[in-house]
Amino acid sequence: MRSVTSPVQPAPTTPARVALADVTPPIALGPLDGRYRAAVAPLVDHLSEAALNRARVHVEVEWLITLCNGVPGVATPVVPGAPALNDAEVAYLRQIPATFGADEIAELAAIERETVHDVKAVEYFIKRRIATAPEDLGTSNLPAASELVHFACTSEDINNLSYALMVAGAIREVWLPAATALADQVADMARELADVPMLSRTHGQPATPTTLGKELAVLAHRLRRQLRRVGQAEFLGKLNGATGTYGAHVVAVPGADWPAVSKHFVESLGLTWNPLTTQIESHDWQAEVYADVARYNRILHNLATDAWTYISMGFFTQIPVAGATGSSTMPHKVNPIRFENAEANLEISCSLLDTLGATLVTSRMQRDLTDSTTQRNIGPAFGHSLLAIDNVRRGLKALHANESLMAKDLDENWEVLGEPIQSAMRAASVAGVPGMENPYERLKDLTRGQRVDAARMREFVGGLGLPDDVAERLQALTPASYTGLAARLVADYLA
Repeated sequence: MRSVTSPVQPAPTTPARVALADVTPPIALGPLDGRYRAAVAPLVDHLSEAALNRARVHVEVEWLITLCNGVPGVATPVVPGAPALNDAEVAYLRQIPATFGADEIAELAAIERETVHDVKAVEYFIKRRIATAPEDLGTSNLPAASELVHFACTSEDINNLSYALMVAGAIREVWLPAATALADQVADMARELADVPMLSRTHGQPATPTTLGKELAVLAHRLRRQLRRVGQAEFLGKLNGATGTYGAHVVAVPGADWPAVSKHFVESLGLTWNPLTTQIESHDWQAEVYADVARYNRILHNLATDAWTYISMGFFTQIPVAGATGSSTMPHKVNPIRFENAEANLEISCSLLDTLGATLVTSRMQRDLTDSTTQRNIGPAFGHSLLAIDNVRRGLKALHANESLMAKDLDENWEVLGEPIQSAMRAASVAGVPGMENPYERLKDLTRGQRVDAARMREFVGGLGLPDDVAERLQALTPASYTGLAARLVADYLA
């Protein structure tokens, strides 16, 4: 056989691609700052890098004011010789973080490129503002206070307080309201559907009926319990120097009661004072609150998977959105994308929160920097949770309970009445009624692995020899009416 040599084909010419990294304005690397920006934008005011720098400016300014104007009952001023700042000077200083915007972000970034140190850049930024304070505003004392900016502080004194303020603000002003609104929405649905009967599935198999509202009430109750825990969270802070000993403080100003000053200052920020730390605040409070948020996430994940399952069973129908496409090839589909999106984002959020909690509580000896880069991921952790909450809320709004299908499902599973019948037989036996032997086994023989219709079940009940009132009660029982106290539980225990 002759071998045939194919001619060498020239390589195709590939046009040079546009470098997306050079596009202006910059393209977001992650989905939270790109595709999903609208849903998580409120967190930018609390957990972004710019928010961190604004919080640092706020803490530095308040520390300066405290050093100059003192602590009631402790020292006034804290540092002897420090100028007493008047109302105009205090107001001027507090305007620095209040007006921290795009221009200030750019200026601070330029300073940091020179210092190669983020907290030192904040110190210089504030000193610039002091140096340029207009004297006609009554700020003539400020230059004398300039060297008290960042006085006796290590960077972590500023950072830990800043993060505590940021996380507290993000939780209280953004995450907690959104998470609470979702739990309230589930509770409202539970009350609305409290008496809508539904066949349960335990292990995926037909089981004792419940109501759709009661099952939603369970989830609402679980979510609200975690919300109470998050709402009671402590946000700790410290200001005690490079290794938590007030070393520089005592050498510089030996006459001050520095723990008392520190406690007053931290509490004046709305935080809980941590009296014993290394260079860093121990971050245990962060691990605690992140665990509670992650637990809320996991309960919400359970809600999302249950909602998805009920949709797949037809118990919930979805109200189509006008103009929306469910599938690129199957026109009929209305996919449960809100719940699927939520599942994925809750898993990402929990992974980040778990990592934050596990990593932040450990620091080698008196300090290492693992917490610095770790804490910069607090925003994404809460962002993915907030995005999931938004998706679940929108998904729930599009649901409609298919009561007729649930009723049909119940009517096809009369065997679930084996439980109340054998229980009634047990009670009758205890009351002395003859012929009630082996109730469980008799119902097992009748129902296990078999389909039983209404006629067969009533025939069985009629032949048991039960007292008339018991027999009448069981003869009237249907799978749809066998829901116990489900509706009452919703009314009584779902606040």
